[in-house]
Amino acid sequence: MDARQLAGGIRAGRLEPQALEEGFTDLHPPYDDHEALVAADRCYFCHDAPCATACPTTIDIPLFIRQIATGTPEAAAKTILSQNILGGMCARVCPTETLCEEVCVREVAEGKPVEIGRLQRYATDTVMAQKAHPFERAAPTGKRVAVVGAGPAGLSCAHRLAMKGHEVVILDARPKPGGLNEFGIAAYKSTDDFAAREVDWLLGIGGITLETGKALGRDVTLEGLTAQYDAVFLGLGLGGVNALGIDGDDREGVLNAVDFISELRQAGDLAMLPVGRDVVVIGGGMTAVDAAVQSKLLGALNVTIVYRRSQARMAASAFEQELAQARGVRIICNAMPKAVHGNGAVREIEFEFTDDELTPTGESFRLPADQVFRAIGQSLVTEGLPALDGRKIAVEGPGRTSLPGVWAGGDCAAGGDDLTVTAVAEGRDAAEDIHATLMG
Repeated sequence: MDARQLAGGIRAGRLEPQALEEGFTDLHPPYDDHEALVAADRCYFCHDAPCATACPTTIDIPLFIRQIATGTPEAAAKTILSQNILGGMCARVCPTETLCEEVCVREVAEGKPVEIGRLQRYATDTVMAQKAHPFERAAPTGKRVAVVGAGPAGLSCAHRLAMKGHEVVILDARPKPGGLNEFGIAAYKSTDDFAAREVDWLLGIGGITLETGKALGRDVTLEGLTAQYDAVFLGLGLGGVNALGIDGDDREGVLNAVDFISELRQAGDLAMLPVGRDVVVIGGGMTAVDAAVQSKLLGALNVTIVYRRSQARMAASAFEQELAQARGVRIICNAMPKAVHGNGAVREIEFEFTDDELTPTGESFRLPADQVFRAIGQSLVTEGLPALDGRKIAVEGPGRTSLPGVWAGGDCAAGGDDLTVTAVAEGRDAAEDIHATLMG
């Protein structure tokens, strides 16, 4: 057996290096200067622009596009980054097709929107290439704030607090900062180690200390942090993964999609990353699509997404669904898993058809599988946290929790969409409220 061959047909090196390189190239290549000017010229610069209203971080989109059109991308970048300090990553991963671009006047009239995401990337990439940070710190306030979690919410909060003159310490359980941006985004959406480069650039504001390998509950406690710091922001994300809850869920080859994506993002050589011949992904969100598409790009022969409701109710956008199907991924809807079959390792997975209310129809089928990915949502590890609203931290207004001096935002907090751009907005708004509270 080849050293790269694993049980059940899972193996590495299914494709030649050139095919892997081509598959994992940039999903949306960046504009050059001329392309950006042409794209910006399509904007009507609407007065009450629906695109700006649709943006969770309320970027003044017509203004930054006008700034690009007049040859000042640096000014455009500052317009973007003043509202969304992670505007570079959001330009790459934000579902613009269901947010700003969906309501673009040219989309409504012509079926082709201004490519706002790519224009945003053009502006932010221009500034980051110059290495200079566009913002300066205010005079020191003498206040210290702990931020738990170095993901989009935590980084956004930390940057805004540092800009206000506070000293910030970011604590993160992982060995690298970035959170979802570093570990949970498809590799073809964020190439050239962009997530890490963006974090390094963001920290250039100064006043932020990063401590990795520090987990809440294991290395530090919320009680200890509130005693040591003037305020605490929780941007934990979601650390747990929902189980399938069916017979055989623990068989070899049944894995969490988020772990697969994380391993792929950190892999030094994609040719050494094992993937199955017959891959089944269970779920209907962005994570399911990312896991499925990347399995196909690694050389899996048959890849199928199975979702329990209708395709119209999938959390993944229509663009993401079409992307998967264009890469050869099959999507089966209205089917829920019943059992994983195999002798030790998975060989088949059994499903039962349902209606859209998840009522079983009694008709079942089996798919051959040597690798199954769970992508049915993540959960919050709730021990030692403030009061909850359902399965997430309850918040009021700009992230205030039930504990004085403790704020929360991002995926761990109740009420928002589980999107990078939403997490950035919540971290920013919490920082503004923390600042106002600390300064009296």
